[in-house]
Amino acid sequence: MLTFILRRILWAIPVLWVVATLTFFIMHIVPGGPFDREKKLPPEIKANVEAKYHLDQPLHRQYLLYMKGLVQGDLGPSYKYLGRTVNDVIGDTLPVSIQLGLLALGIAVLFGLIAGMISSMTAHSFWDRFSMFLATAGISTPNFVLGALLVYLFSHRYQIFPPALWEDFRYAILPAVTLGLAPAAYIARLSRSSILETNRQDYVRTARSKGLSEAAILFRHVLKNALSPVVTILGPLTAALVTGSFVVEFIFSVPGMGKFFITAVTNRDYPLIMGVTLIYAVLIVVANLLVDIFYTFIDPRVKLS
Repeated sequence: MLTFILRRILWAIPVLWVVATLTFFIMHIVPGGPFDREKKLPPEIKANVEAKYHLDQPLHRQYLLYMKGLVQGDLGPSYKYLGRTVNDVIGDTLPVSIQLGLLALGIAVLFGLIAGMISSMTAHSFWDRFSMFLATAGISTPNFVLGALLVYLFSHRYQIFPPALWEDFRYAILPAVTLGLAPAAYIARLSRSSILETNRQDYVRTARSKGLSEAAILFRHVLKNALSPVVTILGPLTAALVTGSFVVEFIFSVPGMGKFFITAVTNRDYPLIMGVTLIYAVLIVVANLLVDIFYTFIDPRVKLS
């Protein structure tokens, strides 16, 4: 397993290099610059600012300087947050996004699997149709609509949870539910179809013919094999959730990385945009590696090689 992990880490290096390179050049291809405003800066001030951040140098020179800093673990200064580096901004905001994302992931997996199991065990019944109706509604409802609805119900009408900010666990409930509902709906639909397909396998019929209860068949024989498709999507889903939902963090004023990424794009804060993009790529690589390792535990036929 150690060899497999080391090989995947080595493969991740060119992947991250490609992501960093594409992000760098795409941002610089787009017309305009980080210090172009409706109210233009005096030419001499703009020239000084661009010289400070090496924006007056040829593009290939800027690229080499950025890659040199990247190799040294320096993501560069933020153009928007003066006096702060991208490392500082990400160091302050990423833990918040990770906490929110992991809570949302837990909600998604828990409620998605429960709904999928109930729906598959009561296939074509009222509860099956009701569960799938809720799943479809969860997928179709935009985050900003769901977030506003939850704030109205649980903050203004019943005053159970605070509507915004990030101070203790109660503040995380509404944004986590908002962030986790759509993934829960995906997991519910995916697990339902996977369980129903596994139910038609010969070894399940054999187990049923031996007189095992439906619950025993589900947990001993069906669920373990039916989880593979769900586990497959957990890699990119985890990376997407822990890097923060831009909309959800903005609605609930959560000081996470997603909220800062929005302002970075608006202000053309190149280093911050590239830093967040790289963090997202790293998390995808790590999450997919963990998923591959987890496969070996749920399915002994899978070998790491």
